[in-house]
Amino acid sequence: MKKLLVLVLSLAMVLSLSACGNKETKKSDSDSSKKKFTVGFDAEYPPYGYMDSDTGEYTGFDLELAQAVCDMEGWELVKTPIEWASKDAELNNGNIDCIWNGFTINGKEDKYEWSDPYVNNQQVVVVAKNSGITKLADLKDKYVAAQSASAALQLLQKGGDQEKLGKTFKEIQEFPDYNTAFSELEAGTVDAVAMDVGVAKYQVNNRNNNYVILDENLNSEQYGIGFKKGNTELRDKVNADLKKLYDEGKVDELAKKYGIEDMICLGDK
Repeated sequence: MKKLLVLVLSLAMVLSLSACGNKETKKSDSDSSKKKFTVGFDAEYPPYGYMDSDTGEYTGFDLELAQAVCDMEGWELVKTPIEWASKDAELNNGNIDCIWNGFTINGKEDKYEWSDPYVNNQQVVVVAKNSGITKLADLKDKYVAAQSASAALQLLQKGGDQEKLGKTFKEIQEFPDYNTAFSELEAGTVDAVAMDVGVAKYQVNNRNNNYVILDENLNSEQYGIGFKKGNTELRDKVNADLKKLYDEGKVDELAKKYGIEDMICLGDK
């Protein structure tokens, strides 16, 4: 009788442990099925996307905004650094769901589903304080740096709105990111860097104010989020969430945190 009782108790314990294991498995399965929202971004593009040197984590205005959208939808944000020149391939191959990182809306390019504009931007030129360059005309016969596949580069090249200005330069040099471009400016191998104003302000403020932004802008433009052509469902959902976040004050809160509060233009075209 005692042996039978021990056997029954042992079986009950085994069944109990098995049931617990099943619950754990179900919970794990539930977590793994959470929708992932994969954002492609330039990891060296502060204040929109970059690695925080203190935490070792990717952060920035765009990434925090993307996280806020994910919190609303119950999605998991996957931050995916990309080479900016490879952004189209990453998007079209399905490696990322969108390009969200200071991405200039280009009306001449019909290869994305664009979100509503959310940031007003200008392309500007940064030079050393002691360079003697005070206006765009002073860039004649100078070496000017720009990021590969950037809006600034496209402006200055053939077909761009500032093609005529670009032709006066000694040379336009392309770099994979603006940290490298600024290193070349510091070394004196280039005379100026053409770039987005938000990134320019960040770089100037974090390099002991040895550099200045020329008063003349190259152009004015707007940022949007680029989705794969045809993916209007995801675009519309993110658009709606951004509108809610704007109405709740979250967009302005993040803009102030990153020093771009005067650039927000959500929905204004």
